[in-house]
Amino acid sequence: MTRLIIIGPPGSGKGTQAEHIAAHFNVPAISTGDIFRSNVREQTQLGDEATRFLDRGEFVPDDVTNAMVRERLADADANGGFLLDGYPRNTSQVEALDAMLAESGNHIDGVVLLLVDDDELTARMLNRAREQGRSDDTAEVIRRRLELYRTETAPVVDLYSERGIVADVDGSGTPAEVTDRAVAAVERLLER
Repeated sequence: MTRLIIIGPPGSGKGTQAEHIAAHFNVPAISTGDIFRSNVREQTQLGDEATRFLDRGEFVPDDVTNAMVRERLADADANGGFLLDGYPRNTSQVEALDAMLAESGNHIDGVVLLLVDDDELTARMLNRAREQGRSDDTAEVIRRRLELYRTETAPVVDLYSERGIVADVDGSGTPAEVTDRAVAAVERLLER
């Protein structure tokens, strides 16, 4: 059973790597974005609650997010493990996830932390913005998103670092190279 989290700044290729790493370990990649969209599309009670916040451009509150993640982790495909992408985003979500897993005697086995320098991240996101016609992704907006990521994510990474389960992975290079490095780093963590 492998229970993983992937963390990385915007533009680091986190979504792509989540899919590849999860496939290697034969566990589902679980994205909070996908969970939100599924609940909204199916008009669940949690989806309706989330929509009220999403429609105003606000973060979905922790209690709603935690409840959605709890439901998703209860699905049969997650019984043998999972890779979480986009959760936990703050220390209270770390505590909620710990409590969820402790109920079944489990814990997080490893955290993949994708590291890419700001210049490369900015170039990737500006390129993606051009390809997708996203005029809102300017260099200034991207810098702000990176600052927010660091502010919000640093405490989460610190908590998991204290547990000795963070694998720093160079996120530069081809997707296949990054996947190889990430898989090797996770395998080293799991061997301990």
